[in-house]
Amino acid sequence: MIGLTLTHDVNGATFSEVLVAMALTSVGVMGAMGALLAADRNFSRDTLATRALAMAESRLEAKRAASWEQLLVDDLDHDGLPDVTMHDDGTRGDRTAGDGIYSAIWEQQGVTLIWTIRSNHAGSLGSSGAVVIEARGVYRASTGDREIRLATLRANPVFAGTQ
Repeated sequence: MIGLTLTHDVNGATFSEVLVAMALTSVGVMGAMGALLAADRNFSRDTLATRALAMAESRLEAKRAASWEQLLVDDLDHDGLPDVTMHDDGTRGDRTAGDGIYSAIWEQQGVTLIWTIRSNHAGSLGSSGAVVIEARGVYRASTGDREIRLATLRANPVFAGTQ
């Protein structure tokens, strides 16, 4: 039978061993903190992107559901009173006055929502056969402003045959 004897150092760890252990632990903790910070930034950015997409989709669907006569009026808080009237005057999200593109802007929870209605020809919306409705959700990310853009086409029910 072979005997095995284990010896145990009763003096403990040396100062240099403790320093190495502390340095390795610090590197590990700093790496974990960096990963958590990056995850938090990505989560915040993704939350804003999701919010911008939801707001843009919601605005498009509201415009698709509105009567043709109410296309330029929005009740954003759903209290029955108009909150926003779209204009073609070169202000508040409208790039050029008189270009036939009506627009409005709304800022909420870190997202700027800009929506436009563009007629298929110059003149009033009532005489237009169709409009292009576009919604853009703009939010700030670490790399600069980001934008989500959605659009749809809507026919004038007078010309489409349904009212």
